[in-house]
Amino acid sequence: MHHMPLRRALLATLAVGLAGCAATTPPEGIVAVTPFDVARYQGRWFEAARLDHRFERGMTDVSATYTLLPDGSVRVLNRGFDTAKGAWREAEGRALFTGAPSTGSLKVSFFGPFYGGYHVAALDADYRWSIVVGPDRSYAWILTRERTLSPELRQALTARIQALGIAPEALIWVSHERQDPKP
Repeated sequence: MHHMPLRRALLATLAVGLAGCAATTPPEGIVAVTPFDVARYQGRWFEAARLDHRFERGMTDVSATYTLLPDGSVRVLNRGFDTAKGAWREAEGRALFTGAPSTGSLKVSFFGPFYGGYHVAALDADYRWSIVVGPDRSYAWILTRERTLSPELRQALTARIQALGIAPEALIWVSHERQDPKP
């Protein structure tokens, strides 16, 4: 009888582990971009739009900077202005390719061994914009190299989001009016 708690703990750990694996594959029907060149992808991106989620709620002026590290992993630095706190916030994470580095499918961790999927679902040929989805369609971002989008590009990217099965009316368009003191 005294082995039951240990067995339960092992099963719980296994369940979390399996959930972690599932969280790093693209959502059904979405295929990550190939060929993908992380050297061209690295650098600073502005978050043009996102679906709402707890860890970015109320944030404006959000950017992500990706830096390729010598071991093949990618340093991720997210920065944004927290309107509720009136202060800049940043989070640093690490991303690893889930397969070949020529496919835009990575897993990102900001908290130790807990990884979430980061899948480049659409990418401009010149790496000027990117649509990223998470482990499911409730996580999506439109990233651009410029702070502002032309109305034509915004319309085109909205149509692409919709084609991926994501409700475009749920997008939050992010304002970029503050000057980041530490770009």
